[in-house]
Amino acid sequence: MRAIVGDRIVQHGRVVGQHDQVSEVVEVMGREGSPPYRVRFADGHEAVMSPGPDCEIKHQDPER
Repeated sequence: MRAIVGDRIVQHGRVVGQHDQVSEVVEVMGREGSPPYRVRFADGHEAVMSPGPDCEIKHQDPER
């Protein structure tokens, strides 16, 4: 899994009725785009995360 600043991480809901959480990558803390990432959620709070199998990265540039 590789990301750059500005990419979005979508964490899919794990149970019925749970919504997806979308966050924006604001800092890549690993080497060459690998986790962990500092992310910002829509409500403004930030967290450090290492995405699991329930996540996908939406790249800004569709060519990537």
